[in-house]
Amino acid sequence: MQRDSNLSASGTPRVRHRKRSSEVVPDSGKENGDKLLANDRNKYKSMWIRANSTVWMIGGFALIVYLGHLYITAMVVVIQIYMAKELFNLLRKSHEDRHLPGFRLLNWHFFFTAMFFVYGRILSQRLVNTVTPDRFLYQLVSSLIKYHMAICYFLYIAGFMWFILTLKKKMYKYQFGQYAWTHMILIVVFTQSSFTVANIFEGIFWFLLPATLIVINDIFAYICGFFFGKTPLIKLSPKKTWEGFIGASITTMISAFVLANVMGRFQWLTCPRKDLLSGWLHCDPGPIFTPEYFSIAGWVPQWFPWKELSILPVQWHALCLGLFASIIAPFGGFFASGFKRAFKIKDFGDSIPGHGGITDRMDCQMVMAVFAYIYHQSFVVTQSISVEAILDQILQNLTYEEQHALYSKIGEIIQERLVGRS
Repeated sequence: MQRDSNLSASGTPRVRHRKRSSEVVPDSGKENGDKLLANDRNKYKSMWIRANSTVWMIGGFALIVYLGHLYITAMVVVIQIYMAKELFNLLRKSHEDRHLPGFRLLNWHFFFTAMFFVYGRILSQRLVNTVTPDRFLYQLVSSLIKYHMAICYFLYIAGFMWFILTLKKKMYKYQFGQYAWTHMILIVVFTQSSFTVANIFEGIFWFLLPATLIVINDIFAYICGFFFGKTPLIKLSPKKTWEGFIGASITTMISAFVLANVMGRFQWLTCPRKDLLSGWLHCDPGPIFTPEYFSIAGWVPQWFPWKELSILPVQWHALCLGLFASIIAPFGGFFASGFKRAFKIKDFGDSIPGHGGITDRMDCQMVMAVFAYIYHQSFVVTQSISVEAILDQILQNLTYEEQHALYSKIGEIIQERLVGRS
């Protein structure tokens, strides 16, 4: 009878010891290659789901932009709420929350306090410009703006005291962890999104162009990686490839130059909003949106119909925005990828089919919005004092009686100068 090779001479089962020297260590490059979109067997199905969601998002986004500044700001507020919800839920533990009734409400108290503080500072002057000359309403708005910081401070202190009074034994570590996590969310969400709202009221152009460049970069990084991606870009995002990164960068730069020329010719996109109304805007476009013409007659054949090239100066600024959107802004996505890996999750949420959550779509947008605002204030806006800036300071910092006294005094000075000239 033939002895089983798995049994030892004594009849006991033979224990097989694995030899470490013979183990095959998987190649990390091969692992990354298997995760690339070009090698994904289900890529066409996922592409269809992603494309369908993208069309709906772009269509809804275009409609909101058409409606104007207030609707875009409302969209940003809704996005902030969804982002906060996804991030609040990331470290939430249902077992601990059952022993802390009302603790989630405290997080939202801090959230809306931060919202009141940020938007109060950004929109206060525009609110003053919107209210009617009615004395009571004007005084109410002026008082609200004057004591805005004090109101926000006491709202925060109320939340701070609420937190201290709800501390429970054996729950301290969880509660203080949630307290710190809540403040980090407020910094990440509001510090960056506040720049988005500021860009909107500086002119929809300064919000729409950077946001569109991020969308274009994301779409073409996906398409180029889908068809041509072979070389992994970064370990944090295994599906990102150099082919997708380079292809998206070239497309984004071209799109930035072209889109700036198109968007810069519409006043309702370029005019800043000084109030909280929803009407169409008309203003002096300024030199940055005034076309400059360059002769190209010596560069094109005789039969070519165009002999001049019209370029807006803002197109050169758009190239800088496109360069940032191509090279730097994707690191916001890499940061989010590393963050998700740290918490061992695939997406921040599942509200957008094929894309994950709202936070998954806004990682690069937040980085881009901050840069767009800083670039606009540093290299586009003139630093000289304007009549509008002086009026803003007068309306914001002087009472109704002080404004009336200033108006009378300026009238007297102008009258004296007219008499002296005559």
